[in-house]
Amino acid sequence: MGDTAVRVRIQRLPHGEGLPYPAAATPGAAGRDLCAALEEHVVIAPGERALVPTGFAIALPEGYEAQVRPRSGLALRHGITLPNTPGTIDSDYRGEIRVILWNTGDRGFGVERGDRIAQLVVAPVARIEWQDAATLDEMVRGGRGFGSTGARARRSDYSE
Repeated sequence: MGDTAVRVRIQRLPHGEGLPYPAAATPGAAGRDLCAALEEHVVIAPGERALVPTGFAIALPEGYEAQVRPRSGLALRHGITLPNTPGTIDSDYRGEIRVILWNTGDRGFGVERGDRIAQLVVAPVARIEWQDAATLDEMVRGGRGFGSTGARARRSDYSE
């Protein structure tokens, strides 16, 4: 893919002053960490959700979307996830990026200003042109879904 970068304009909102721009934690990271732009500490009770501002708005080029995704460490250690994963930011949206955090854990979770709460991935969007069809190609799987391929590998799938 090379070093081709997608140029995304970003606007820091007044309550985002002092926070870092969304950034990659490592050179190979696909996502850019989003930080909480809270004015005061928030505790999300078990089973509750909170809408957390990031202090930034973006202007994506046409043909791209941004996906807001959970951070795996928060999900594993604290049960903090996003109920609409991935959240989609369309190229024509100009409002603040805000993150819905959902506490699926068994204890309250505190969020402070500057905490990394989610990640943002920018991806191309395929445009769709629907074509009417009286029938669809037959496939081995057919219309079976929702676990029809199984969770375990078949014995013949193991290599020795």
